[in-house]
Amino acid sequence: MKRCFCCVIGVSLYFFLCSNYASADDPLPGKGSVLPEIRLAVPTIPAHRTYLGISGSESFTIPDIKAEVVIIEIFSMYCPHCQREAPSVNELYRIIENNPHAQGKVKLIGIGVGNDTFEVEFFKNKYDIPFPLFADEDYVIHKQLGKPNTPFFIGVRIKDGGAHEVSYTQLGGFERADEFLDLILRESGLKGGEQR
Repeated sequence: MKRCFCCVIGVSLYFFLCSNYASADDPLPGKGSVLPEIRLAVPTIPAHRTYLGISGSESFTIPDIKAEVVIIEIFSMYCPHCQREAPSVNELYRIIENNPHAQGKVKLIGIGVGNDTFEVEFFKNKYDIPFPLFADEDYVIHKQLGKPNTPFFIGVRIKDGGAHEVSYTQLGGFERADEFLDLILRESGLKGGEQR
């Protein structure tokens, strides 16, 4: 009986954490829209600050990242889909860094919704994540983005002067990292994604 009760609690917790459905009052970002002002803590790891091209010790926003396109993965440490997707997202990072048309122009970050710093670090270490991850412990960013299910990917085109717009969104994982990168490059208006 105790085991059955624990299973029910576990399943309920899973659906609570991984199935936060957006409502009509909280639309998801769409192509051509502007992201809300998402504030993230400047990473403590120097290599991550260098990768993002940011400085300072407080916080930054997505348009502050030195890139032409930023891919944001909205994930949760507790989401089994995110756990399964982690190797594919690592492969996406590797392909970006080895693609002369994307390296330095496309940056990848992850935001752990409902995850504190310890949980984000646990996820990072368990899946050997090479790119910066950020905690959204109180679901502030998650709510700003319309409460998407996880994983959820957002491509953001950064323009001169800090202007930006959403160029692509996708709920769920992707089959092949190289094809996903080509799609992101096409949708953002960057050319040459097919030449790796």
